[in-house]
Amino acid sequence: MRSCCHHLPLLLPFLFATVGGEAVSGLRICAYNVRKFDSQKAANFKVLHTLTRIISRCDIILLQEVTDSDGSAIKALLSSLNRYSGREAQRYEGYHYRSESSSSLGKSPSDMQKYVFIYRTETVSVLDRYQYQNQQQFVRPPLAVHFHSNKTAVKNFVLVGLHTDPGKAVQELDRLYDVFKEVLKKWDNKNVIFLGDFHASCAYVTRNDKKNIRLFTNTSFSWLIKDKMDTTITDETSCAYDRIVVYGKSFLKAIVPFSARVFNYAQEYKLSRARVLEVSDHFPVEVRLKSFALATQATPLLLLVSAVIHSFLSSL
Repeated sequence: MRSCCHHLPLLLPFLFATVGGEAVSGLRICAYNVRKFDSQKAANFKVLHTLTRIISRCDIILLQEVTDSDGSAIKALLSSLNRYSGREAQRYEGYHYRSESSSSLGKSPSDMQKYVFIYRTETVSVLDRYQYQNQQQFVRPPLAVHFHSNKTAVKNFVLVGLHTDPGKAVQELDRLYDVFKEVLKKWDNKNVIFLGDFHASCAYVTRNDKKNIRLFTNTSFSWLIKDKMDTTITDETSCAYDRIVVYGKSFLKAIVPFSARVFNYAQEYKLSRARVLEVSDHFPVEVRLKSFALATQATPLLLLVSAVIHSFLSSL
């Protein structure tokens, strides 16, 4: 026993790294407000390259503020993704990307935007999609996509994307509960994640406003991007506009703990503020679903760690 304990300091990092390494292999889901992404922006090589690096990290990503009416910007982005061979994409070589897009949505011809889900066909597939129909409740009605993955512990799940109108953020966020009920009725699947630029912070959604939003008052919904996280880039704002919300305690258990975060690609890629603002004034947000392997192996690994620690303590 003394021999085992003597080597414990060397063994523990390996055990925790094994557990941790397994955890990070989950399916990554992202959301990103790309700020008026059109054909002109897609023609900017630096912008397109940065977007490609960001998106190539994700198994699924929801893009908002896509403003190209003919789809040319998304076509250029997909083309870039499908030939990308940069350092970040080395472990994803051979992956192919497709998209699911809404129609152009908005309150005026000058402010029409699309929701676009881009996903890896090798890790997920699309079972169905649903564009919320009540035009009176949202400026840009949410797009829901029913996904399937063999890689995850939960095989079928629904992503609902929303970019709220800033002046109507409280009302639109509350109405997401009605969208949830309709999605549940359509697909009979409670594994639902809401994500997007909700404007759910600062002056648009205050602490007092939360009591009027059912996704806040109903404890079945978990807000994974917290109020104090800053999803914006400029110094003038420090707001958690972009959010990820999960329904249900059982689905919450399928989320990799502490994986919800803001991806600060300015730091990651060592880009200047000016270069980053060419892409957007928001950072992406992300979360991971547990892989099937994690769900089946994590418990034995943790039990092994616990047993080693118990043995060490017993020998003292």
